[in-house]
Amino acid sequence: MVRRMTDRELARFFANKKIATMQELKHALGTEVDMTVYRALKRLSYQTSYSHGGRYYALSRTIKFGENGLWSTNSVWFSRSGTLAATLERWVTTSELGYFADELEQQLHVGVRETLLRLVHKERVRRQRMGRSYLYCSSITSVRRRQLVVREAKLGNAALQVLSGPDEVADEVKAAVVLFAALLDERERRLFAGVEALQFGRSADGWIADLLGIHRQTVAKGRRELLDKNIDFNRIRKEGAGRPRVEKKRRKSSKRSSS
Repeated sequence: MVRRMTDRELARFFANKKIATMQELKHALGTEVDMTVYRALKRLSYQTSYSHGGRYYALSRTIKFGENGLWSTNSVWFSRSGTLAATLERWVTTSELGYFADELEQQLHVGVRETLLRLVHKERVRRQRMGRSYLYCSSITSVRRRQLVVREAKLGNAALQVLSGPDEVADEVKAAVVLFAALLDERERRLFAGVEALQFGRSADGWIADLLGIHRQTVAKGRRELLDKNIDFNRIRKEGAGRPRVEKKRRKSSKRSSS
């Protein structure tokens, strides 16, 4: 008969190992029953990891959470809030300016998008479209409004324009862009198109070309020149380059000779 580990021995086990999977705990406790492991863990107080699908366990006494409420060992992450869903809800709700998904993934070291969508569907958090991304905010209306105001102030108008897509550009802005482009020479117009392409992405090359009345390859060329920094600032367009001017023909006046 296999002797089962006492609570004191289990505590020493965790003091040395820090974290363990269910299978490792079953082996240590000499059981094949999950509930036996959970009873032993509950007596000592424990937490599960929010990373690695919650497969790791640690005793609360061995965890030392940082100021952000997180703790990790061997690339396994634990949160004071417990599960990933609870952690995301707390972070988003208490944030000063909300979070984009990539910001949360960078700080929590795990993928969060599917869990965020589940939280949105359950109305535990809300999301607001900002350009091409969603900002995740508190479900409390007053808090969400404050988060959006602070976030927009931080991004600034220029950054928000970079995040905007072609479909979100107002007609009056499009008209102003066309008017401005008409003031540029051929080379300047190409570089201006390159700037717009860098702002909106490759998928918008056709839209920019149609808007400015130039070829799509011209847009791509302008983008490449900017990225490669292949710009000759001393070069100006040669007189006569590009399409020839269309001059109005003056109607010759016929004079009758007086006889």
